Amino acid sequence: MNWNQAFTVARTDLKQLIQAKDFWVPMVILGSLFFCVVPLILLTLITQIGSVEVIGQISGALEALPASAQDQIQGDTPEAQTGYALAVFLFAPVAVIVPLTISTAVGAATIVGEREKGTGEFLAHSPAGAREIYVGKLIASLVPGYFTTAVGFAVYSLIVNLTVGPQVGGWFFPTAQWWLMILWVLPPFLAICLSLVLRLSATVKSTAAAQQASGLVALPLIMIAYSQSTGVLFGAGYMPIIVGAVAWMIALFSLNRGVRSVTRERLLGVAST
Repeated sequence: MNWNQAFTVARTDLKQLIQAKDFWVPMVILGSLFFCVVPLILLTLITQIGSVEVIGQISGALEALPASAQDQIQGDTPEAQTGYALAVFLFAPVAVIVPLTISTAVGAATIVGEREKGTGEFLAHSPAGAREIYVGKLIASLVPGYFTTAVGFAVYSLIVNLTVGPQVGGWFFPTAQWWLMILWVLPPFLAICLSLVLRLSATVKSTAAAQQASGLVALPLIMIAYSQSTGVLFGAGYMPIIVGAVAWMIALFSLNRGVRSVTRERLLGVAST
């Protein structure tokens, strides 16, 4: 495995992606909505303005949370408790949907796109081997999703601590459960999704077909990842650690199998799909 060649492939793809404003501008808007705009409006409305109607509606929904989650809620007032619950529990999808959506969109076009742009022949005859090309494409797909998540997560943490923190006694976010979700549970599900998406991108004949197929693959994985992430945040003992370990094993196996989908013949568009 030549990592220099893999990183060269990844850098080339990322440079092209940075120049594609029609792709990253919508992704920036998507991340901003999930991580900044919606949380800021809701948390400010609840903690600063103190909307009785909104607090009453959300407080009713909080009663449906598991007892382990209700025990974690901090704050002495309904506003503080509602803000804490929203920040820690109910905005969990942002850490799942954003990286999976962005990385899947990149991965779907990364290999079939080479053939459509006419650069597949150049890549096929490059010094990089099939494994290096696959790993480079994988890195190029992972980086945009996780970069957006890292920046968005930092901004979201700042918003939460500035709006809800004063109501619950100081800065409290991210919690231990959030770190467990971001660093242990989410990555293997993202790797599983990308291993399947890259395999599809190598076998289909057009970017449109790759995007449609990847959407069918990503949706159930997003649902599974969301359910597991929610379980982590609600507090499920050691189960999230076990689930994450199993997911990592599946991810490594799937990634290893996915390497076989990238061949020089497919990059040239002469292999049977």
